[in-house]
Amino acid sequence: MSFFPKQPSSRIGSTQTVAYDSSVGATNKFGSGTFQLRLVANSACCYRIGDGAQTATTADVFLPANSVEYVTVTPGQNIAAIKAASNGLVTATAGTLWVTELS
Repeated sequence: MSFFPKQPSSRIGSTQTVAYDSSVGATNKFGSGTFQLRLVANSACCYRIGDGAQTATTADVFLPANSVEYVTVTPGQNIAAIKAASNGLVTATAGTLWVTELS
């Protein structure tokens, strides 16, 4: 038998969406088996991850529109997002952030 090299992967869990304009937090905390997230947004946004209720600002981590980002988290944390500020090539636009839990 021959084997082929495998790519690293994670189990896909639940996905929730965060519709943002001003700072909006996700409805649900991350599950007990969630240690990584896959983030995708349809417009440029900034996000904050932490314990308890979160409030994002435009000074938080920037996520460009239509790009995929993987981040490490702790079970029970939460995420909030806000539209990015207009600056150079970025135009502030309301949008949706897709948050997929991975384990």
